[in-house]
Amino acid sequence: MFSKRTQWDLRSNLFSAALNEHQKKGGKLFDLTASNPTRAGLTYDERAILAAIASPQSLEYDPHPQGLFAARTAVAGYYQPIGAAELEPGHIVLTTSTSEAYSFCFRLLCDAGDQVLAPQPSYPLLEYLATLQDVSIAPYTLVYDHGWQIDFASLREAITPRTRAIVVVHPNNPTGSYLKRNELRELNRICAAQDIAIIADEVFLDFAINQSQDFVATFAANQDALTFALSGLSKIAALPQMKIAWIAASGPPALRQDALARLEIISDTFLSVSTPLQLATPALLYERFTMQKQIMERVRVNLDALDDQLQRQKLCHRLEIEGGWYAVVRVPAVAPDEEIAIELLEKESVLVHPGHFYDFPAPGYLVLSLITPVEDFREGVRRMLRRLAV
Repeated sequence: MFSKRTQWDLRSNLFSAALNEHQKKGGKLFDLTASNPTRAGLTYDERAILAAIASPQSLEYDPHPQGLFAARTAVAGYYQPIGAAELEPGHIVLTTSTSEAYSFCFRLLCDAGDQVLAPQPSYPLLEYLATLQDVSIAPYTLVYDHGWQIDFASLREAITPRTRAIVVVHPNNPTGSYLKRNELRELNRICAAQDIAIIADEVFLDFAINQSQDFVATFAANQDALTFALSGLSKIAALPQMKIAWIAASGPPALRQDALARLEIISDTFLSVSTPLQLATPALLYERFTMQKQIMERVRVNLDALDDQLQRQKLCHRLEIEGGWYAVVRVPAVAPDEEIAIELLEKESVLVHPGHFYDFPAPGYLVLSLITPVEDFREGVRRMLRRLAV
């Protein structure tokens, strides 16, 4: 009865089953995976946000395939100070989420059975998004050597005649690594030579912790290959419930314009973006200044607390991180990551993500959210390290 693209294994995995069991029992949970900013104890300007979505203009329906001009102008303005001064409102297509932005890009670039390359390790959502568009995902490797970098040998090996796009996550989730300019030059050479597009997921772009001098400011300014930079209010303004995201197209002008004309039709087919939220976009984007300041303060406090506790023991260490909300901790690979995470949950009431969720290359990786409320984070890390020392 159902399509092959939905033939997923719907059974709960052992980790999910253990979490469900813990929640049934109740009791305190030290959730070191907490990544929902609206439940992280941050302070929102309620009056400004609610006023922004209460515009009388919301009662009028005046659809535009790429999104309302005022909203796209605000998005273009966001990019002005971060390296994409030439980006125009006409180069932007609004979507309800970055997931929808991915789906639009896949529809634009791929026929059924075509291939998109994505980094490994990285966030696992891409596999589902691609499958729903009848597209296959092939991995290319990020290697760690005093920081993360693209293994271009693995990337070239993964390219086939059906490769239509290369996804970069900038900074990567969960490794927190930004692409460097030399990596972008090589990526552009490969893509321009083989008519492959770049899809750059930049949702964590603004959350820099320890950037190097040669990082790529934004892919929205990339001119050497057809490029789609994806982002939205979910992370930038810590407003995941306000469903506004976008595609910012760049690259050779003729190719970019052809892509935008096709994206306009794709978007016009769905017209999924809410008018009230489009009208509110300028004000909601402005909220990023307050929210990013709070988030970065939380991230730095938690990162300092993590480093302080790690320095008191010798079994575990943190991998280098340049940006984002996550930390990767290397732990003794005495068991599969999932088993370690389940033991932490059952014995210490500590919730962490096992590295295999993100396709780390080997056991021995745990992923922690750095926006967890501070006291919970400190106690959760203390319990985690205590159990790992047993």
